[in-house]
Amino acid sequence: MKTFAPDAWLPTTKKEVEARGWDTLDVILFSGDAYVDHPSFGAAVIGRTLEAQGLRVAIVPQPDWRGDFRDFKKLGIPRLFFGVSPGAMDSMINHYTANKRLRSDDAYTPDKRPGMRPDYPSIVYTKILKELYPETPIVLGGIEASLRRLTHYDYWQDRLCPGILADSPADLLIYGMGELPVIELVKQLKAGVPFRELKEIPQTAYLTGKPDSLPGDIRLFSHEECLRDKLKQAQNFRHIEEESNKYHANRILQEVGGQTIVVNPPYPPMTEQEIDASFDLPYTRLPHPKYRGKIIPAYEMIKFSVNIHRGCFGGCAFCTISAHQGKFIASRSQESVLNEVRQITEMPDFKGNLSDLGGPSANMYRMQGKDLRICEQCKKPSCISPTICRNLNADPKEMLELYCKVDALPGIKRTFIGSGIRYDLLLHRYSDEAVNQSARRYLEELIAHHVSGRLKVAPEHTEDNVLRQMRKPGFTQFEEFKRIFEQVNREHGLNQQLIPYFISSHPGCTEADMAELAVKTKKLNFHLEQVQDFTPTPMTLATEMYYTGYHPYTLEKVYTARTKEEKQRQRQFFFWYKPEFRRQITESLQRIKRKDLIQKLFGR
Repeated sequence: MKTFAPDAWLPTTKKEVEARGWDTLDVILFSGDAYVDHPSFGAAVIGRTLEAQGLRVAIVPQPDWRGDFRDFKKLGIPRLFFGVSPGAMDSMINHYTANKRLRSDDAYTPDKRPGMRPDYPSIVYTKILKELYPETPIVLGGIEASLRRLTHYDYWQDRLCPGILADSPADLLIYGMGELPVIELVKQLKAGVPFRELKEIPQTAYLTGKPDSLPGDIRLFSHEECLRDKLKQAQNFRHIEEESNKYHANRILQEVGGQTIVVNPPYPPMTEQEIDASFDLPYTRLPHPKYRGKIIPAYEMIKFSVNIHRGCFGGCAFCTISAHQGKFIASRSQESVLNEVRQITEMPDFKGNLSDLGGPSANMYRMQGKDLRICEQCKKPSCISPTICRNLNADPKEMLELYCKVDALPGIKRTFIGSGIRYDLLLHRYSDEAVNQSARRYLEELIAHHVSGRLKVAPEHTEDNVLRQMRKPGFTQFEEFKRIFEQVNREHGLNQQLIPYFISSHPGCTEADMAELAVKTKKLNFHLEQVQDFTPTPMTLATEMYYTGYHPYTLEKVYTARTKEEKQRQRQFFFWYKPEFRRQITESLQRIKRKDLIQKLFGR
C-alpha cells in the first residue's frame, strides 16, 4: 500500500513551509474549498501545475475573512503573485437554493460545515489581499470569476452586474481551465516581463483604460448601455457565447465605468499530451492530513471516479460547462486513464468498484469533427442541437475499448458510469452503418455492465417547445431509450431503474407545459425524484432569456416564470402523485382551462 508523508501535499501553514526548507514562496493560492489534492479540485490542479514549473507554492484553504485577517498574513508575501479561487462551485449556488434560501451545509467543507466562505469570495479575498499587500499582483481564477468575466445577471441580487474585475481589484483574470494560461504567465514572468505588461496571454482578462484596437475585436455594448436596454444585453450574449465556442476566437472588449474589460481569446483545445500532463501530476488523491477524521462530501462523491475528458458539445441552454470548458473535447490517453485507475486500486479503502469513468457528458470521449477544418470555421454553441452535425464523428468504439481495458485491470470488479449520458448521440441514425452498430453495442454494454442499479439521464422536459429553448432532443428519444433500457434489462435478467431528471420554470415553459409533463411521465410509470426549479446562473443562454425576456439569437420574446408563486405553480406538477398536491393541481388546471388533464392525472 502506498503511504504519503505530510510533505507530499502542497504546504498550507508556515510550519509546513519551513518543513520543506523554504524561506520564501513564489505563489500563494487562496481557495474557498477545503484542500483536496485531487485532479477534480481546481486549486490542487493549479498548485500542482505551478509546482511542475519549478515554483514554491502554498495553498491557504478557506481563509477566515473576518477579524484580523491572520490567514491572509500567515505565509507572508509571494515572490510572483497571489492566486485566488472561490472554489469548484459558484459561491452563490453553493450557499443558496433556487428559492434563495440559505443552505445548511457545504459539500466542499469538512463535515459539511456552513459559513466557511463568504458570498462572492472572488471579490472578498482579492479586496483583503490588495488592502494588505497593494503592490503584489493578484491572479483571479475559478468558475465564479470565469462565468462573471463580463456583464452578467446575478439572480441572488436580482440585478445586472458588471464584469467581476470592476468589483474585484485582481490584476489579471484567468477564465476556463487554467493550466495553459498559468504556464504561459509563469514563463513570461521568468523571462522578466513585468506583470503590468502581461496583456496578450490567451484565456485571460484584465481591466484597462482605452486599449489599442486589434483587427477582429468585438466591442460589446457597454455595461451602462445594457443597464438601460435589456435587448442590448441579449445581443451581447450571442457574441460572448459564440466566441467562447470558436476554435479561433476574437478578442472581446466591454466598457464599464469609464474603463474597458479586455477578454483575450481562449487557447485551442488541449492536446492529448497537454491534458495528460495535467492529470499525471503527483496528486495524492486525498484530502490534506489536517482534515483527518472529517468527511468532505464532494471528495467522497468522486473519490473512486476518473475523469476521462473535458469539454461538452451539447450546448444545453441552462448549463455552464461549455462556457467554462468549451465545446471541443480534450481527451486523455488510455494509458493516462489506466494509470490513474491503478492508483485508485492501491487506495486502502477501495473495494473494487469505480463509481464513474466519465466526463461532463459521459459518452463524448474522443469525439470530434471528421474534418477539423470545418470545426475551425464553426461558431455554433452545440454540435448536436437542433440536429447532430454531419461532420461529427460520434463513434463510441474508443470508449468501449477503454471500458474493456479498465475492467481487465487487477483489483477492478465493476466500472460504473455515473456521469450523464447523451442518449441522442447513441440513438441517432448515422450515414455510416458501422457507427450505428458501435452505438448499439455501447448502449448494451453500458446498460448491462456499467449501471450501479440506477441509471440517471436528463430529458429535462417532455414538451418540444420547451426542449427547443433548452437545446435538448425531443422526448420521443427518451421514450425510445427507455424501451431499449428495459429490453436490455430483460435480456440480461436485470432489475435496474432509469432515473430521469426534469426542470421546471425554464424560460419558455408554462403551467400547461408542466401539466403535460406530469401526464406523460405518469403514462411512463414515473414518480419523479430528481427534479429542480430552474436556477439562473451567470453566462448561460437560459439566464439571458430569464433576465432580458428575449432569445439572444432570434431576439424574440420568451415567457419565463419569475415570481415565487409562478415557480411553485409549475413545480407542483412534478408531485401530482402526492395526495397533498391534488387539490391545488386541480384548481390550477381549471384556472388555465385544461380540465381535460384532470382525469388523465387523477383517473385510474
